[in-house]
Amino acid sequence: MTAAFELVALLGVAATVAGLSSRFGKSAPLLLTLLGIVASFVPGVPAYELDPELVLVGILPPLLYTTAIRTPFVAIRRHRWAIGMLAIGLVIATAAAVAVAARIVLPQLSWPAAIALGAVVAPPDAVAATAVARRIGLPRIMIDLLEGESLLNDATALVTLRTAIAAIAGGVTVVGMTGDFVRAVVVGVAVGWLLAVVVTPIRRRLSDPVLDTSMSLLVPYVAYLPAEELKGSGVLAVVVAGLMLGHRSPDIQSASSRATERTLFRTIQFLLESTVFLLIGLQLRRLLEAANVSPLPNGHILVFCIVICLTVLLVRPLWMFPTAYLPRLMPARYKVQAMPTWRGVTVVSWAGMRGVVTLAAAFGLPETEARPTLMIAAFSVVAVTLLLQGATLPALVRALGVRGPDPAQDALQTALVLQKSLDAGNRRLLDEEQALAESGHPAPRGVIDGLAASSERIAHAVWERLATSDPGAESPGSLYRRLRLAMLQTERHVVVDVQRSGAVPAELLEGVLERLDSEEAMLSALKLDDVVGGDEVLTPTRTGACEHLQQAPEVVVPTTPGVCQECAAARRSDWVALRMCLTCGHVGCCDSSPDRHAEQHCHDTRHPVIRSIELGEAWRWCYLDHDLG
Repeated sequence: MTAAFELVALLGVAATVAGLSSRFGKSAPLLLTLLGIVASFVPGVPAYELDPELVLVGILPPLLYTTAIRTPFVAIRRHRWAIGMLAIGLVIATAAAVAVAARIVLPQLSWPAAIALGAVVAPPDAVAATAVARRIGLPRIMIDLLEGESLLNDATALVTLRTAIAAIAGGVTVVGMTGDFVRAVVVGVAVGWLLAVVVTPIRRRLSDPVLDTSMSLLVPYVAYLPAEELKGSGVLAVVVAGLMLGHRSPDIQSASSRATERTLFRTIQFLLESTVFLLIGLQLRRLLEAANVSPLPNGHILVFCIVICLTVLLVRPLWMFPTAYLPRLMPARYKVQAMPTWRGVTVVSWAGMRGVVTLAAAFGLPETEARPTLMIAAFSVVAVTLLLQGATLPALVRALGVRGPDPAQDALQTALVLQKSLDAGNRRLLDEEQALAESGHPAPRGVIDGLAASSERIAHAVWERLATSDPGAESPGSLYRRLRLAMLQTERHVVVDVQRSGAVPAELLEGVLERLDSEEAMLSALKLDDVVGGDEVLTPTRTGACEHLQQAPEVVVPTTPGVCQECAAARRSDWVALRMCLTCGHVGCCDSSPDRHAEQHCHDTRHPVIRSIELGEAWRWCYLDHDLG
């Protein structure tokens, strides 16, 4: 029972601190590690031992799978050069540099043991890096690089470590080490690919979200364990399976299964990430006790740790800058997607925090005379990178002026995609209406009108996020959402009261409650809060814009600046936002306004392109082709 209480206490403290740090805008990995370090010296705190088997087999597969299924395959493909240089090249370079540095400081250390230490400290923990990156708002390309690196660098490091440990035992040649490395990669990729091929048709036939989610829980372990048994890379197997199944998810899973899976894995990720960083800090006292029985003097161990930490910190930028600019020197026919600008490269090179995989791998080192020293060095790298780089990364980002995505520009892009989606749905609605009419069983007009109105309301709501003529007024979309949520709350209270009274069997009311919950979740997912951009919201650069947009000017002289021409003539002022015709300068009210004079002007004159003339906006829209460009 004591062990159960310790586990519950560990999870409870980790979740609480992570939740509070998120609420107050602090770095959860940083605070949890600091708390663990302090708690490790408090009398009575249990000595939570970090079991390498638990981390590498129990915790790492689901964390990798969670990241893999939500990582767009297109991002991996687009940045394959940069990710490959980070996840493979940099890991091997770091392992080699650390091995050389370790041998210089401790000549008695064997080369296999030095390489093993290099492999242990080589892979950054992108959980910590991306947690900071998302909180401070880094550009998406940097987050893509960090996440892509995290998916593959553990595989490179662990395969290198396994080869080095085999070399420590003796009897391993260079050719044998190379063969083991290649075999690990090939087997890992093959197992992950085969598992995804097998799971895909099974998942197509599963309509029950519970069964589908249960399969999702098993996939990372079914990928990892056989790959490791076959001397392959279990990490690569999990990543490949996750990338493939995540890419196919919209085609092979139901909406309810995807929603359930998304919630489940977010919960698992939150709990595991929070717990492992707390566990990292709790290992310090145990490691210091191990250092006291080491044959090396404490002074020598301290110098060794400082040298290893400095090597790890320096190798990353020294590797990244040449590899970032190398693609720019290649012929055009061989060019690949380059890394970010020098500011971006600087930020990514400083986002090399190590984490739980490094520490777990260190605990998995074989029992030798140098093991305590190597473990202390590994912990030093984790602590220094987490506390130093993690604490200073936000300041570095601000100093370099690196800015993340503009929320208003993102809102404009979202509105465009959703508008195209809704337009396609409306065309399908018209086709279905025509088919019903031809079959002799026409759809009631109220059904068609209701579906069209619902689609139109969603479209208007996302455009209203950008700007309104009266910033203090509530937009129609937000008003609808607020009032409908109030109605749903009252409706739910009535159903719950009936359920609790026992007058109606509870199972009969489950469907009603699920319907209310689904509608509330949909309204909440729309995220209709207004957005504020850092710059003027411009039209996205798109080569596929329609002919009307390509020929239209950026701006013309408005006929009635600041007011809708028709609304002003009718002495009305209840428009939501203003749009200007780029053919004649006519100013009319937007589609969310009651009279929609901008769209009516297009129908009357066949002038296709309008521009928003709200403060801070400069995007254009073609009414004829329903295109933004």
